[in-house]
Amino acid sequence: MSFDRYRKIIPDWKSFQDSIQGRDPTTIRVRTGRISSAQLMGRLGDQGFSVEAVEGIDSFIRVLEGPFNITDTIEHWLGLFYVQQVSTGIAALALRPKPGEKILDLCAAPGGKTTQIADLMEGTGCLVAVDRNEGRLQALMANIYRLVHSNVMVVSGDGLRLPETSLFDRVLVDAPCSAEGTLRRKSNRRIKESKKFRQSVPKRQEVLLRKAIALTRPGGVVVYSTCTFAPEENEGVIDAVLKDMPVYLEECGLQIPHSPGLTRFEGKTFDESLEKTCRIYPHHLDSGGFFVARLRHQEERGDRACLHKSSGWQDSAVQFPSEKKTGVEVKEVIATGIERMLRYVNGQVDLVSDFNWLLRGKDLWLHGCDQWPSDDWFESKNCRVLSVGLRAMAPVFRDEMRPTNDILRFLERCVSSIAYSPSKEEWDGLLNQESISVSVNDYGFIPLKWKNHVLGRGLIQKGNLKGEIPGVRRRWLKKVFTPGDS
Repeated sequence: MSFDRYRKIIPDWKSFQDSIQGRDPTTIRVRTGRISSAQLMGRLGDQGFSVEAVEGIDSFIRVLEGPFNITDTIEHWLGLFYVQQVSTGIAALALRPKPGEKILDLCAAPGGKTTQIADLMEGTGCLVAVDRNEGRLQALMANIYRLVHSNVMVVSGDGLRLPETSLFDRVLVDAPCSAEGTLRRKSNRRIKESKKFRQSVPKRQEVLLRKAIALTRPGGVVVYSTCTFAPEENEGVIDAVLKDMPVYLEECGLQIPHSPGLTRFEGKTFDESLEKTCRIYPHHLDSGGFFVARLRHQEERGDRACLHKSSGWQDSAVQFPSEKKTGVEVKEVIATGIERMLRYVNGQVDLVSDFNWLLRGKDLWLHGCDQWPSDDWFESKNCRVLSVGLRAMAPVFRDEMRPTNDILRFLERCVSSIAYSPSKEEWDGLLNQESISVSVNDYGFIPLKWKNHVLGRGLIQKGNLKGEIPGVRRRWLKKVFTPGDS
C-alpha cells in the first residue's frame, strides 16, 4: 500500500520507507511482580535466545534471535511475559495508572494493554475491561488468567452504552482504526485503505472518546490511542472534542523518539495544542506505528462532582445484585471456601485481609478490587460481567470445593509444604494422563511444583497421584516443558 499522502508530515521519510520494508522484531513485556526483566532475560539466555532491553521503555525486551519460537517456552506458559509490540505499550505508559485507582479500558480485547495496566496497578484498585466482541473477550480472559491478574473486572458490552453513574480516575480508549501502523506484520489483513472507511470510522472514534470523557471524574485522565497514521482518525478526532468537551491536552511525558502531533494537514487546521500529542512511526522504536493523546478532564463543581464523591462506587464486599443467595448464605460459603483454601498456603499471605472474595453461582472468586461500579452496571442489559479477578475454588461433589489451577499459580510463592514436586519421570507420566505411585499420605488435592513454580493441581488417592491440569493447557505444557530434575 502507498503512504505517499504522509510524505510531507513524516520528518525522516527515508528512514520510514526503509523501516516498513521488513517485519518488526519480536518484543515481549515482562509480567512485573512475578519476575524481573533481568531474571527473565537470564532464563531466556540460558535457552539460547539473544535478547536485549528496549531502551527507554521499562519491562519490554527485544528478542533478536532464538532456537525456536519464544511462545514455546515454559516461561510463556507460566505467564511470565506477554508478546507485545513496543509501540502498543505506549498507551498504558501515557495513561500512567497508579495502584488503588479506578480505571476503565473501553476497548480492551485481546488484553495486551489491559494486562499492562494491571501490572502498573500492582494488583490493587479496580480495572474494568470492556469490549463488545465476546470472541475477543475469551482471548482477553485467557490472557488475564495466564498472567494471573487479580484486579480486573471483565465486562461484555458496547462501551457506548455503559451507565455513567460510576466515574473513573483514568480511561483508556484504544480506538478501532484503519490499523496502518501494523503494516510490518506478515499476513496483516486489518489495514483499511478506502476513502469511505476514513470518512466513517472517525465518527465512531469520536463518539467513543466523548463517552470516555463522560465516564471520567473531574480532574481525571483520558488517553486516546490508535495504531494508524491517518490524521482524520487522530488529530481530527481530538480537535473535535476539544471544541466542546471539558478537557484539555497534556504532554504525554514519554522520553522516547517520536514526532509531535499535527496542527494542519491537507488544508485542515487543528488546535495548536495538538502538538502535545505523540506520533510514533515504525523507525522510531523499530516497531509499529502509533498515535497517543493524553487529555485531562477539567475540574468542575456541581452535581457531577458530588456524584463521584458520594455514590458512584460501592464496597466490593457487596455481592452482585444478580446473585440469589442471602447475605448469610454467601458469608457462610465464602468462610468455608477460605478455610479449605488455608491448607494450601503458609503464613506469608492472609487470605482474609489481603484479598476480597466473591461468590458467583457455586464458584468462589478471589480479587483485589476494594470497590466496583454501582448496581446499575450489573443490572443493565447493556453490560454483563463475565469475570472478576481469578476463580479460586470450584465445587466437585457434595459441595466440597477444590482450588483451581489459576489460584495455585497465583499464590505459588505462598504455597505450603503440602505441595508435591514430581521427578522428571513422574512429570512425563502425569502429562501423559497416567496415575503414578507416590509415597505420600492421602492429602487429596495438592499443588504440583517444578522448581519455584506451581504448574497446576494434582489429586492423591490411596498413594496414587493424578494430574488435574486442564486438557488444553496440559497439552500446551507437554509441548514446551522439559522438567529436568525438580
